[in-house]
Amino acid sequence: MSRTVVRGGLVITAAEEIHADVLVEGGRIAALASHDSEFAESWTTSADRVIDATGKYVIPGGVDAHTHMELPFGGTFASDTFETGTRAAAWGGTTTIVDFAVQSVGESLRSGLDTWHAKADAQCAIDYAFHMILADVNEDTLKEMDVLVEEGVTSFKLFMAYPGVFYSDDGKILRAMQRGAANGGLIMMHAENGIAIDVLVEQALAAGRTDPRYHGEVRHALLEAEATHRAIALAQVAGSPLYVVHVSAQQAVEELAAARDKGLNVFGETCPQYLFLSTDNLAEPDFEGAKYVCSTPLRPKEHQEFLWRGLRTNDLQVVSTDHCPFCFNGQKDLGKGDFSKIPNGLPGVENRMDLLHQAVVEGRISRRRWIEIACAAPARMFGLYPRKGTIAPGADADIVIYDPHAEQVVSAETHHMNVDYSAYEGKRLTGQVETVLSRGEPVVLDREYAGRAGHGQYTPRGTCQYLI
Repeated sequence: MSRTVVRGGLVITAAEEIHADVLVEGGRIAALASHDSEFAESWTTSADRVIDATGKYVIPGGVDAHTHMELPFGGTFASDTFETGTRAAAWGGTTTIVDFAVQSVGESLRSGLDTWHAKADAQCAIDYAFHMILADVNEDTLKEMDVLVEEGVTSFKLFMAYPGVFYSDDGKILRAMQRGAANGGLIMMHAENGIAIDVLVEQALAAGRTDPRYHGEVRHALLEAEATHRAIALAQVAGSPLYVVHVSAQQAVEELAAARDKGLNVFGETCPQYLFLSTDNLAEPDFEGAKYVCSTPLRPKEHQEFLWRGLRTNDLQVVSTDHCPFCFNGQKDLGKGDFSKIPNGLPGVENRMDLLHQAVVEGRISRRRWIEIACAAPARMFGLYPRKGTIAPGADADIVIYDPHAEQVVSAETHHMNVDYSAYEGKRLTGQVETVLSRGEPVVLDREYAGRAGHGQYTPRGTCQYLI
């Protein structure tokens, strides 16, 4: 059994900050002890590997609960494979992803799940799990939900957007929520009024408004808020918990806050793009705005402060990336002359931990809150805690040595995602990942890649541990 000691660092979890050495045995955290104690000194003499974290943070590996590797969308595929995407995630300090397996209309949930297992098997540099996208709610798929929950696929995503592709009407949503209430599955919702949005898209294109900026204008913030309100009401009728993905607008946050004030099990996720980017990016000239087309869309800058406040008040619990990259050349340009044909999605799985640390530097959130929203809360929300998301005896040794003083400039020239642009090109950040352990094995070591495809293991999940 191999032994690794991480010594000299400041251990930061969602609960506490302590100066401690960390002992890793057999891929798990065995113990923590005070620096320079006899106990800690005895570990060092018998260790196979000693990692010096003096002056650095020792934090749990990030849990990104919303990624789309190799997702088919708009006639193309997300440009990151499970191999390239999980490698990039590791570079950015994320050691677990939860990706979305997709059920096709007319097909079984099992068929969709098997397809995604085949894509990921023996390809991942870090551990991974799956949510299930429900595109076709019927008696057979409702029964399959029970089986998947038993197997550790314990969350199901539905869409109020994308009519003709993923869209479910209110009746189907209600039935899925009722099933989730019975079997313990957590319903995840893409909350936008897709029927109304399609009308606005048609009208915009007919009027000659074809540039990327109009993607944001037709997907009105009120249509996100309306769908969020409706999803909450349906969940309340069904007695089901609800997790709303990629919340982008002030009005949607207010709907979530009002529901939580009533004591409802309603949760919200936002993403770095909504915290750091805006409609100013969508309006960039020469079709550059296409780089920033995602759904829900980027909002005017004034929405950002409401998202940050929601993260501080816990009306938003999780920051995930919705990582779904498409290259600017050859993919995003499918929508030249028609914004509705631009593949929806941004790259970001490598940037999340650093961007959120920048928020710590700027005083928007505390260090512990950084770890809460990026590691612990997603692990609890999706049944991975305490194996993932914390540094404590018995947890997987998913550990990041983080240099809080290092400076970096984000650029497509230096990132590891398989995409030809960065959504944060030129942004200066303070803080950088130095070393990453996944179950005790180095994936990144002193800013050098040490991982391999196939190290990452599929991780069945328990049910939501965040219910109130």
